[in-house]
Amino acid sequence: MLNYKDDQEHEFKEEVDVLTETATPFQLVVWNDEVNTFEWVIETLIAVCGHSPEQAEQCAMLIHTKGKYAVKNGEYDELKPMCDAITDRGIGATIEITA
Repeated sequence: MLNYKDDQEHEFKEEVDVLTETATPFQLVVWNDEVNTFEWVIETLIAVCGHSPEQAEQCAMLIHTKGKYAVKNGEYDELKPMCDAITDRGIGATIEITA
């Protein structure tokens, strides 16, 4: 004899999206100029932003070719001291709201 499950017994499966990343609302933008050298910008990004030498070099090239580049994303309170440290070194930097 076969056993059948009661028709009232159902199994539901529901797919749920889980937020694993949150958008960072601000970006630290470094501006190109005709004063600072690549070496100084690279050294600054390593010291202030914690970039690897390769990452800092790539950012410096993008700053140079595009006129500006967002070198770091994060919360305003995290980026403000970095922005101040970069500008204290004579490099133009601003904090902008991400689009």
